[in-house]
Amino acid sequence: MKTETLKHKTQEEVLIEGEHNYATLTDKISDIVLEQKPPRQWFIVFGFAFFGLTCLMVAAGWLFIIGVGIWGVNIPVGWGFAIINFVWWIGIGHAGTLISAILLLMRQRWRNSINRLAETMTLFAVMCAGMFPILHLGRPWIFYWLIPYPNALGVWPQFRSPLVWDVFAVTTYLTVSLLFWYVGLIPDLATLRDKAKSKLGQVLSGIFALGWRGAASHWHRYESAYLLLAGLSTPLVVSVHSVVSLDFAVSIIPGWHTTIFPPYFVAGAIYSGFAMVLTLVIPIRKWWHLEDLVTMRHLEWMARIMLATGLIVFYGYLVEAFYGFYSGNPYEWFMIKNRALGPYSNIYWALILCNGIMPQFLWIKSVRNSIAWLFFLSLVVNTGMWLERFVIVITSLHRDYMPSSWGMYTPTIWDWLTWIGTFGFFLTGMVLFVRFLPTIPIAEIKHLFHSMKHEKPKEVEVKV
Repeated sequence: MKTETLKHKTQEEVLIEGEHNYATLTDKISDIVLEQKPPRQWFIVFGFAFFGLTCLMVAAGWLFIIGVGIWGVNIPVGWGFAIINFVWWIGIGHAGTLISAILLLMRQRWRNSINRLAETMTLFAVMCAGMFPILHLGRPWIFYWLIPYPNALGVWPQFRSPLVWDVFAVTTYLTVSLLFWYVGLIPDLATLRDKAKSKLGQVLSGIFALGWRGAASHWHRYESAYLLLAGLSTPLVVSVHSVVSLDFAVSIIPGWHTTIFPPYFVAGAIYSGFAMVLTLVIPIRKWWHLEDLVTMRHLEWMARIMLATGLIVFYGYLVEAFYGFYSGNPYEWFMIKNRALGPYSNIYWALILCNGIMPQFLWIKSVRNSIAWLFFLSLVVNTGMWLERFVIVITSLHRDYMPSSWGMYTPTIWDWLTWIGTFGFFLTGMVLFVRFLPTIPIAEIKHLFHSMKHEKPKEVEVKV
């Protein structure tokens, strides 16, 4: 047996499949916006999304008339669906920045096929999250009182209130994410401007392309701004959800007053965010035949990250239970037992099944390479992460220190309609995005194609 050195491209290096050149890549992505009619599935999803949006408008309108009394919140469960859904949507909003910013700084080229979709998902998810604290205020039309602006009354926000921390965290994250998303779009908007046949398309894309001509100076400034925003966004991924977790941790409620919450929440956010990216990208790549640009390799890598973050989250559940047992605090220990054996125990064990047990199938390579399994598991994880927020919020509040104040929480039809409504808002934004803007960054995918075309194949030793 002898060893020979062969030059070839490994499977990890093949990020664009099929016979492509620069022109076909541009046409394939831009034609979705400019030439192709949306598939039938797009109209079906848009119909569902519009129905959900209508539910949101009805629920919010009735809330403005009657007040938060239409929700199921009570004493002792003063935090209900509003906070559960706020934390859940914020978590989903994290994967976009993670995929785009952190993977960009780490020079991970596989991000190019999915980063635009993930960034857009972040924007709409953060908007959905921001609705709940505002609606929860009771008088949402004066939400701007939470912002420190000069006024004649000399009234300032209470900076020790976690609600004010949320305002700063969410608005900062939304602003930076929006800038990052828009700067990345500029070269593609110029491509749409040059290829559009309608006058309206040319004018609109021309305005938002900011006079882009593809000059060397344009590319230099673009790269600098994009990298700067990536560097700015990266710590926000950690800080925003840490702030959200501190909303709980600064209280003295058993189950909330714990130092594990910030890392535990951040890992959970990445976990649910990647699950939502998979939920979105799998049907979109099928409807527009993008399998050669969003390959199985991309999906498998996302599944691997989901598996890794899922293990961190599951470890958090175990540490939380151990902390309750080992702390010597009877209230903490009771909280753990109440979660596992109390009136909401079925939700707790459903959470363990969804977030702890089912994702373990991702250890199997055939599961990671199965579209049906990945889509199913992404839905399971999204459900599990919502159940996690429900368990954290409700089970700690409904039975705290005084048995005389114990109670149960039951969401009303208005709670459900508001939650479904935010799904409608989110889906409406996403289906309009894939229809009117490039789902995959044209400039970045062409840059990737160029580097793949001209890079030298790796030398590997093969025994023959």
